[in-house]
Amino acid sequence: MTLKTIQVLAGAETGGAETAFVDTCIALSKHGFDVEVITRPNKIRVPRLKKAGIKTHTLPFGGKVDKFTPWRIGQIIKKSKPKIVQTWMSRAADKIPSAPDDKDYHVVSRLGGYYKLKYYTETDYFMTITPDIGRFLTDEGVNPDTIQHINNFAETEDHFQKIDRSTLNTPKDATVVLTLSRLHKSKALDTLITAAKDLDKIHLWLAGDGPDREKLENYAKECGMEDRVHFLGWREDRAALLNAADICCFPSRYEPFGTVFVQAWANKTPLIVSLADGPKQFVRDKEDCLAFNIDDVDTLRENLKLLRDNKALGQDLVKNGYQRYINEFSVEKTMQAYKDFYDYILKRENKSAD
Repeated sequence: MTLKTIQVLAGAETGGAETAFVDTCIALSKHGFDVEVITRPNKIRVPRLKKAGIKTHTLPFGGKVDKFTPWRIGQIIKKSKPKIVQTWMSRAADKIPSAPDDKDYHVVSRLGGYYKLKYYTETDYFMTITPDIGRFLTDEGVNPDTIQHINNFAETEDHFQKIDRSTLNTPKDATVVLTLSRLHKSKALDTLITAAKDLDKIHLWLAGDGPDREKLENYAKECGMEDRVHFLGWREDRAALLNAADICCFPSRYEPFGTVFVQAWANKTPLIVSLADGPKQFVRDKEDCLAFNIDDVDTLRENLKLLRDNKALGQDLVKNGYQRYINEFSVEKTMQAYKDFYDYILKRENKSAD
């Protein structure tokens, strides 16, 4: 029995949720699900999905005047006959067309944040990436029997092109601190630059793109850090970057989950992380990471110094973080959780995956 699912995402050009979407669709396909995708045209994720052999439909996902997208989604559902239609983020959920109560599929909405429920009128079940988002839903009156928390996962790559630091204008003996994020105020990269400016030999690799790039470049110059802050642009070689770096830092002000901390654990890179909403529900300070309060420059600076100067501490954090990854955040754990939740839905609704 192969369960047919359609995964739906509008999505920005790039971003963490968009990356998680593609990773999850590919993982579902590899783990025996029959997957189709509906998404916006995109030069990064659409080729990745098609390369993985996943049938991919592209639609505009426009504003309120866009009536074509929901109509076309309805046509695709009618032809493909999925048992589960899963939406990612509010724009996709809002474009699911109305259907009678006795429809032969169920709409699951994956929530990666605290979204307004007015966009989820067609949703039957909710999947949350943190326990607290589930609490938010029950507080809003959602039946807890229709909510399931499932962790994001991180995959390690066994084969990747090693990065030569000299190609990124970085000395071999530098302590490289990597960030993987959009260049946006919510990611607090300015806090990291401030914390690192007086620390010898620390170079920052900022992998990502976004609206604050020019502002951050100017701030790095103001801090005299233009030779030690390297803007790498959007990157797909996450494992290679994590393996080339000495530290992964995740300094966000706002982060409903934050897959980067799991990626650091999976790739055995010592982690420094802010206690934003998502990470603080999972990380354990001085056990699998060094943590600091949001925008606490002094503690972040001290944590950077500690990991720069104490390699043994870094290895202890790596050992414990990797075990957390294996036990809680591996692709196998997440795919089993997906299967269990989908099976629960079909059983609860007295339907089968045939």
